[in-house]
Amino acid sequence: MILVTGAAGNVGTNVVRQLLEAGEKVRVMTRDPGDRSFPDGVEVVAGDLTRSETLAAALSGIEQAFLFPVFTGIGGFLDAARQTGLRHVVLLSSSAVTFSTPGLIGEQHLQVERALAASGLPWTFVRPDAFMTNDLAWAPQIAGGEVVRGVYGNAALAPVDPRDIAAVAVRALLDQRAGEAYVVTGPQSLTQIERVRIIAETIGRPLRFEEVPREQFREQLLRHGMPAPVIDELLDGLASRDGKTAETSPAVEEVTGRPPFTYAQWVAHNATAFLPAQT
Repeated sequence: MILVTGAAGNVGTNVVRQLLEAGEKVRVMTRDPGDRSFPDGVEVVAGDLTRSETLAAALSGIEQAFLFPVFTGIGGFLDAARQTGLRHVVLLSSSAVTFSTPGLIGEQHLQVERALAASGLPWTFVRPDAFMTNDLAWAPQIAGGEVVRGVYGNAALAPVDPRDIAAVAVRALLDQRAGEAYVVTGPQSLTQIERVRIIAETIGRPLRFEEVPREQFREQLLRHGMPAPVIDELLDGLASRDGKTAETSPAVEEVTGRPPFTYAQWVAHNATAFLPAQT
């Protein structure tokens, strides 16, 4: 049986679905089993990665696990995993760990990777670049108008569909690809301006990207509750990519045997999120 943590997230929901489609037995661990619904056939247990006393029962009878990164409490999970005989952990990490300057988020992911590597448990690291789903943050602007406002419109990323991140993780589990680390990207280097254009073409509406001053955008993010250090790291990262082509990785096709989803395919799959609410 395979344990999936973070099973309600963008990647975890797809990991659960794809494992079930492959005929695997799946258990998900969640803080409140009655608070969410999961597909038929999934065993749901109570557990919290930050509360080590809940983990032994959740891991009992489990052979492999998909681990959502929790930056506090990783030691408790690893202790319980060793005690219950877990044979393989596939960790959702971040491509930021490969950067010359990983930054705040990258350093946190590195700490989890290092703890897992030092635990003696067989591991696989799945290191996605920016999620395509991050662009759902534009949905309110698109649903309510024709302009997406932001900074560094010519900053390029190679965003990846969470379905592809999950597919790499699932193959790592099924094939027991221990000791491997995969940087996972989408198939295209795309600027923010280009991504807004693709959304417009896909949903059949005129849209454009409008540049706003960095400080104005920063203030907006602060008002939405994002911590200042995270904002500055985000904006500095965009600035460093401005006018440059993002690197793409062949990992999705190499591991899964099929090409990754394009940005246009992701938009089509999520088109209703960008449409005005029905009244």
